[in-house]
Parts: sequence; structure tokens; C-alpha cells
Amino acid sequence: MRAFWEHGYEAVSIADLTRAMDIKAPSLYAAFGDKRTLFEEAVEAYVNSYGVFTAQALAEAPTARAAVDRLLHEAAVSPTLPGLPRGCLLISAATNCTEQSSDVAEALKERRNAGVAFIEQRIAADRATLEAVADFAMRAWPRERAGETPSDTGEASSDAG
Repeated sequence: MRAFWEHGYEAVSIADLTRAMDIKAPSLYAAFGDKRTLFEEAVEAYVNSYGVFTAQALAEAPTARAAVDRLLHEAAVSPTLPGLPRGCLLISAATNCTEQSSDVAEALKERRNAGVAFIEQRIAADRATLEAVADFAMRAWPRERAGETPSDTGEASSDAG
């Protein structure tokens, strides 16, 4: 994972990977099949460890605003932790992809877009909840107490007849 995080997908060779993993090429191929499969597993490991803060913030925070606040804070801290490569693997691994590995860049883009969609869904859910509460409050509020009459709101009077 670290080699891909530091150098990007395409810049990492099989020799780099076997050296980093302290194994021989036949063992790498036996375990993963190819570089792309190893990369996909590395991305999955990254997302489930270093990238998990996004899902946690959105799931655990009481509001979308609090979730985004936490997410932004952790996104600033996480890529600068001592002893780890700088930046985000999902971004840095795609920076040097050529046409030959455009499928890798596209897969990383889809993962990033899924994260954006998850944030948008959380915000939309909070907005829908707030709108439902506001609608309920407006229907439940006794207008006469507020000094309104049905004619003030454009409603027909129930006394007509």
C-alpha cells in the first residue's frame, strides 16, 4: 500500500512491490495474480484504515454540519500524520496514470465521487428532516395566538355560510 501511496499506481514496478513486501515475484503473482489486483487490495486496505474517517464522521455526527466539520478536520490531519506518506492515496495514486492505466484512474475517480455522493446524501437527509420539522411546526402553530385570522393568510373563513 505504501509504495502506491508514495509513488502512484503506474510509477510502482513489480520489483518495487516485491522489495517492499520482501517476497519474490512468483509469490506476488501467486498471491495477487497481477499488479492491478494487488493495487485494488491496497486501496481497499487504505479506505478501511486511513480513509475510514469519512464514513465514520457522516455516520456518527448528529448533524450534517457536524459531520462535515469533523470530516474536514480529519481530512486535514490524517494525511499529515508522522510516519505516513503525505496526501490521499485515492488522489496521489492517480496522478501519474497514462492512457494505459486509465481504468485505474477511472476507478479511483469513481471511489472519490462515491464519497462526495455520500456527503451530499447526508446533507440532503438533514435538509429533508429540517423541512419536515418546519412544515409540521407551521401547521401545528395556532395562528390565532399569533394574532392572525384566516383572512390574513388567504384562507377562507369557516364561519362563511
